[in-house]
Amino acid sequence: MPADPHAPDASSTDAELRLHLVRHGRTVYNVERLMQGWCDSPLTPDGEEGVVATARWLAQVPFVAAYTSPLGRTVRTTELLLAEHPTVRPVELDGLREFGFGDYEATSEAELFATVDPFTMFGSIVGGTFEGLAGGETGPAFRTRVDDAFGEIVARHPDGGDVLVVSHGVTLAAYLAVASGLNLADVDPLRHGPLENASVSLVAVDAARRTRVLDVNAGPWTGRAPGVAGGPGA
Repeated sequence: MPADPHAPDASSTDAELRLHLVRHGRTVYNVERLMQGWCDSPLTPDGEEGVVATARWLAQVPFVAAYTSPLGRTVRTTELLLAEHPTVRPVELDGLREFGFGDYEATSEAELFATVDPFTMFGSIVGGTFEGLAGGETGPAFRTRVDDAFGEIVARHPDGGDVLVVSHGVTLAAYLAVASGLNLADVDPLRHGPLENASVSLVAVDAARRTRVLDVNAGPWTGRAPGVAGGPGA
């Protein structure tokens, strides 16, 4: 009899925590290429469709909990994802919100990137050294709150299980850098490539809080079941 394609892979244990990290669906500002950190815009119709497809792909994952950034785009994404898991009630964590771009919120990417190299900027944001934009968040403050948020999630689930975490591109990239064991003083923000909207990255955390990145940028388009390792971080 063939193995259940949705079963955890053989390397997982009963006490292992599996964090399914989902970037929010495509938004109006994503389409318009505007900086979107603490500001917000709604999911587009095709953005919602993409999330629904991911929700169906994750339907057989036995989530024991769900956490989301409090921003509207992530809250809506979480709502659509949990339509397949009606007994799970999401918890909003402020530490999961996106990096704050200050005075550049809702301005064009081109305007910001004319003043700062995006690769350098995002690398120092993820690495926790960015001095910040005018009116915005600093890299150290960002790293601290992201680390604290994921530390809280892990602490809440000592018995392991599958947990959904819905957040943002830079925030999830920051956690994936830590989970990969990268040297944050010399981090490549695009090591895993830019995270796609409605994509799923999978991190396993053992009882000693050691982490393994099992998959990155996965989804129904991969042609394989969730929880089956195959991403560049595996």
